Amino acid sequence: MPPLPLPNPFVSALTVGVVGTLSKAFLNLACRTNVTGAEHLYKAWEDARKSEKKGILTVANHISVMDDPLMWGILPLRSFFSNRTSRWTLGARDIMFTNPIYSAFFANGKVIDTIRGGGRFQDAVDTAIERLDAGDWVHIFPQGFVRQHTVNPPVDRLKWGIGRILDECHNVPIVIPTWIKGFEQIMPEDRGFPKFLPRLGANISVSFGDPERVTSSLEKQRSLHRELSRSHTTDTADQHSKLTLVIEQALNNLGNSIQNNKTT
Repeated sequence: MPPLPLPNPFVSALTVGVVGTLSKAFLNLACRTNVTGAEHLYKAWEDARKSEKKGILTVANHISVMDDPLMWGILPLRSFFSNRTSRWTLGARDIMFTNPIYSAFFANGKVIDTIRGGGRFQDAVDTAIERLDAGDWVHIFPQGFVRQHTVNPPVDRLKWGIGRILDECHNVPIVIPTWIKGFEQIMPEDRGFPKFLPRLGANISVSFGDPERVTSSLEKQRSLHRELSRSHTTDTADQHSKLTLVIEQALNNLGNSIQNNKTT
């Protein structure tokens, strides 16, 4: 399946490119940044380019309202201007799609209009599945809300929408767990005036995990579910729950490994 059309290809590339460039400038000039495992994402870009039937799904803990787009400022500048190397993500309707100007900006910024609390069968989840089936890259914060106490593992219970996405994609995407820290210093929840301005001098880290183990676990769970469905009726909710748990464990494992490396 070819890539689905962007809202406006030229305006979208310009929007993502400008925001990505500004994010990169902010991280370089106003923060101290450490990145590990980026080669996993770069390899996924190459693998997805060779096989258009397989998308990329990155998942991360969510610790500030500025996680996206700032976390992608660690990527090469040229990646912001290409559809294949710039992410789609889900964004809250009550924050990002509140008027025509905001709606146009975020839609061209490759943000999918999402109703928080709308459940895993809403249109936004359908769109995320379609994007992955088209071979695109989708990023999700499966916690659903900013939770600054999860700057260290464990993550809280994840939303089952991620499980439905992984269940209904034609092919299991390349799944890359991602752990971020320091963004809560940029926009702390207890910040005073002016609340809308990001704070400077944060110590940022973005860590990408190896997708091989988590992707393999997801493929095994999907295969098991298909085998069971041949013999008797299976519970869709149970399948979504189990696939979500695979992601939760992958994020916690990555977060714990980062914590352990810092204490040794």
